[in-house]
Amino acid sequence: MEVSQFTSPLQLESPSIAERDDLTKRESGITASSPMRLRMEDFIKTKQKEIVAQLEALEPNARFRADTWSRPNGGGGISCVLQDGEVFEKAGVNISVVYGTLPRPAIEKMRVNHKALDPDVETLEFFASGLSCVLHPTNPNAPTVHFNYRYFETMDAQGNCNAWWFGGGTDLTPSYLFDEDVIHFHRTIKDACDKHDRGYYPRFKQWCDKYFFIPHRGESRGVGGIFFDDLDEEEKDQEQLYSFIQDCLNAFLPSYLPLITKRKDMPFTSQEKEWQQLRRGRYVEFNLVHDRGTAFGLNTPSARVESILMSLPLTARWMYMHDAQKGSREERLLKVLREPTEWV
Repeated sequence: MEVSQFTSPLQLESPSIAERDDLTKRESGITASSPMRLRMEDFIKTKQKEIVAQLEALEPNARFRADTWSRPNGGGGISCVLQDGEVFEKAGVNISVVYGTLPRPAIEKMRVNHKALDPDVETLEFFASGLSCVLHPTNPNAPTVHFNYRYFETMDAQGNCNAWWFGGGTDLTPSYLFDEDVIHFHRTIKDACDKHDRGYYPRFKQWCDKYFFIPHRGESRGVGGIFFDDLDEEEKDQEQLYSFIQDCLNAFLPSYLPLITKRKDMPFTSQEKEWQQLRRGRYVEFNLVHDRGTAFGLNTPSARVESILMSLPLTARWMYMHDAQKGSREERLLKVLREPTEWV
């Protein structure tokens, strides 16, 4: 007797959540009623294209290299990196989309901040997506900038969301301080925050100042911005927080393009370039020693290391017992980095 392929229970495994999501995207597209994980992925892909195009327009010759990659368990990413440009020594704008399984110890750890997580399961399916950007300019008068905006959710075996949260932030790291640049950067971010909650900017600025502090140096990585994590239904509803994330990401280009446009062609000396390299050494120290995102990425199975370490500058420098000259621009920067400033 011939057995039909449609009736045999051994023929097909049920599709994974990632496979079902891919089918949904192909057949139905992304709409306002789509699951948040698909809407966030679609939004950050759109923003990546926009940001890459705007940054590339500043470069006379250099272009971004775009690498599309996939993960064995579903998801993947698009890494766009430019190196050795006239404006940017290194620039990266990366998307990561991850499907995976959380073991019980990870679930218990996350329940500290997210009580909606089921405490009685051994494993949980999860989804994480984010857009990260780090720009290291060639000119030491132009500031380095970073942002990352991300979404995380856990799901049951059918793909239904049972816990979710948003995180992110942006911060500025100048080698030389131009007060008007820092004020513009902070004011643009504050305006985006104030549209949603006037308490957001002071709260998330303080969080940023604390997060980007380098304990072994006794100074901050830069002049701050905003930082937040674990924003879930206890903060505001999902649609409100998604709108907040969108406005924060939409504020990036207006916050930074005027600064790089103003500073990219300024004259500089070899001594100023050397100082920039020393400050980039501090950037590397923070990212490799203290940054949670770098640690999480490197500890994720099948991690794409090249994309995770995209944030590191192309060049950096360490000098033994280097001191800034009294009364210099370098010394003024150090004073600000050792004591957070209210810029707006």
